[in-house]
Order: sequence, then structure tokens, then C-alpha cells
Amino acid sequence: MDTTRSSPLARRPLAALAAALCTVVLASACTGTDSTGAEDGSASGQDVTITFWHGWTEDNEVKAINDNVAAFEKLHPNIHVKVRDNITDDKSQQALRAGGPDAPDVVSSFSTDNVGKFCSSHVFADLGPLLKKDNIDPAKTFPSAMLQYSQFEGNQCSLPLLGDAYGLFWNKTAFAAAGISGPPKTFSELADDAAKLTIPQGDSFKQLGFMPNYHGYETPIAHYLGQYGSGYFGPDGKSNVATDPTVTALLTWQKQLVDRLGGFEKLEKYRTTFGDEFSAKNPFTTGQVAMSMDGEWRTASLADDKPSFEWATAPFPVPDELASTYGRGYQTGTIIGVANNSKKRTAAWEFVKYLTTDTDAVVSFANAIHNVPSTLAALESPKLDADPNFKTFLDIARNPNSATTPASINGGAYQISLQNFSFEVESGKQTDLKAGLAATAKEIDAAIAQAKN
Repeated sequence: MDTTRSSPLARRPLAALAAALCTVVLASACTGTDSTGAEDGSASGQDVTITFWHGWTEDNEVKAINDNVAAFEKLHPNIHVKVRDNITDDKSQQALRAGGPDAPDVVSSFSTDNVGKFCSSHVFADLGPLLKKDNIDPAKTFPSAMLQYSQFEGNQCSLPLLGDAYGLFWNKTAFAAAGISGPPKTFSELADDAAKLTIPQGDSFKQLGFMPNYHGYETPIAHYLGQYGSGYFGPDGKSNVATDPTVTALLTWQKQLVDRLGGFEKLEKYRTTFGDEFSAKNPFTTGQVAMSMDGEWRTASLADDKPSFEWATAPFPVPDELASTYGRGYQTGTIIGVANNSKKRTAAWEFVKYLTTDTDAVVSFANAIHNVPSTLAALESPKLDADPNFKTFLDIARNPNSATTPASINGGAYQISLQNFSFEVESGKQTDLKAGLAATAKEIDAAIAQAKN
């Protein structure tokens, strides 16, 4: 969940933006002109310089971005791109609201949770009319979950720029020792295998089959709920966490697994022995856990760290009643948008269109930073580096049942409310799910109502 930690895209050793309104204020979003109605000149060959802000910082990430910028400038010799890296969302939003000559023309963000904010505040232009003008059908271009997290209330004010897909990493050596032939496919199988793979050691563990706690690495409640395809909100826009049976089912199943593996306190004590998530001391890499939920970037880390056991990837298990949907997974990623106040929107759109829809550009970027490509064409490209373990995540990305967390006007606040409640449940402090979820839904609705005022 983006709200509990920065997106994996941002922490690489290597983390969705109101109906289109072509008013005077947003006319430039619909016509490719600036707010005065004047063309920026790029379409007729005049030299134009645009600014692009992004948050990548690792050398390979920055190089990959710069390589794509250079490729774009070669195709469009009259459009020059001035790049700034290591920019936070807060800084971007402040600059976009302020406008002026120092504001960026194009901005990327690691947090899909902020799409609703970018869109509802109109700091990002609606790209829907521009996509239509260039005959780009978003539904035929981008995987469904990625398309969902890049829009808000029908406003396509951002586009996906690579993604993260979550699956299961499993220790094949440990599985063989426990007499288990392959990875679990359902929640019941996951619980059974986790128990079989757990080796107690005093009041702790020599090996834990799976760390289910919501404070664990990459196991917030939102990632689990992705296996149900939970929607979080009803048709009326109000929180449905109190009435959606999938939320209660997940909370109940996870708590049962926590208790089965030794109880919350014992698991939490063991969790404190884990090394940094993005290092060779990751508990899966060290063999402290035999299974973990994680993203595609972990395949590159494991290839570098070379653990002492054989490992493989698989889709994360699904609820037993949804066994036929096995292969799905939770998705998030990076998004990119055009500043609504940009006076160089024609050039800015050409740049965004290139980064997000040019197959070779998407594939080269994905290969360089080990992320999932964000177009259907790129997912099928023969130029894509796709060993069997990475292919798992490509399949998850193209799976129509894969899900994400919807955008909200106040960002990921609703996820924080549900996450806080989930902590209370797994620790045993809250046992009345019905009452607790009703209170959580009320809290979510109140926060959204306040954000709209």
C-alpha cells in the first residue's frame, strides 16, 4: 500500500488520477494550446524547452530516464527536455499549484495514491481529449489495473509509466525438505504450507513459513485485498468496508493464520530480527521465511544476492472461493502527467505520449530498472527481458482479474484508516469486526467529505 511506505519504484536497488471538463480554464488540455490560446510552436517545428520532474535517484534509474529523454529528443529535434530528479510529490504539487516559469511541464509520481489529489485539484491536465485526438484507446493500450490507478472519477489526468505487480516468492529447497511439491494456490493451501514450513526454535523460529502480519514487508491489508478485487467504495462513493464481505473474510483469515503460526506477539518479536527489506538481509533472502509476498524487483535483488537455496516465483494465492482466478495480483506503479498550467502543453504531451505508449521506450525503461512494462504491447515485446521468474509478474500484469486500490480525493487516507483497524484486529485488541468496520467506514467518509469542502 502506497500510504504505508514509499512505492518500491522509488526505492529500487528496485514501489490514479472528475469527468473531463473542456472549460476556458482547461481549454489547453483539450486543444494542446496554452491558457491564452496560443500554440507553443512545437507542432510547427519551433524550438521548445519543457521541464520534466521525477523522483528516481539510483544511477541506473536516472540513466534509464536520460536515455529515453535522449531518444525522444532525437525523434523530436525541436523539443528539448530539461530534467530534474529526486523530486518529491509534495514539492511537485506545490510547484504545480504555484505555476509560473519555474514550474514543471511534466511530472511523474511514484504514488498512485496521489492521483486523486492531482486530478481533483486540476494541477494535472485531463489527457482524455489528447488520447482521443491521437487515436489512442486507453483500454486497448494499458493493462486494466494500471489504467484504473491512473484516473479519478473518469478523468484520465495521468498515464502509467511502468508498474509493480505482487506475487509469491517461495524457497524451493525448503519446500522439498517439507515434502511440498509446489507453491500454494489458495489461501487454505498457503496457511497449510506456512504451518508445515515453520520450524520452531525455543520461543522463536529457525524458519517461519510465511510472515502474515500487516506490519510485515509488503503485506499491508490492501495487498491481500487485491486477491479479492475489493473495491473499497460503493456506487454512491461511500466506503463499503463495513458491508463488503471480502474485507471481513480477509481479516478473519489473516487473524487465524497469525494465531496458527504462534500468535501476534511471537511473530512480531521474530519480525524485529529481520534485516532491511531492500538489502541482502531481507528475511526471504536469508532463509528466515520460506515464502514472501513481494514485487517483481525482488527477482533482480535475488539474482545479485545469490541466496544459499533454490527459489522461484508464482502468483500469490487467492481465496478458496475464487480459485478459478488464480494468477491475479495486486498492482501499483508510477504515473506521469502534464501540468495544467503548462504553456508548452503540445510539446509536453508529445513527451508523455512517447514515454508511456512507445513500445521500445517502455521496454527499454522496464529492462533497465526491472519493473513491469505498462502497455499491453510492451508486455508482449520480444525485446523484453523475461526470465521465467520475472515472467510471473508479466502474467499478473496482463491478468484481467488483477486489482489495485482506487484513487480518492484525499489520497490514501482511506487505506490508512483500514490499515490502522487491521493492526488492532491482528493484535487481538479489536474483536468486534462488525462494529469496528462500521466505525472505520464512518471515519473514511468523514475524511473524504472534509476534503471536498
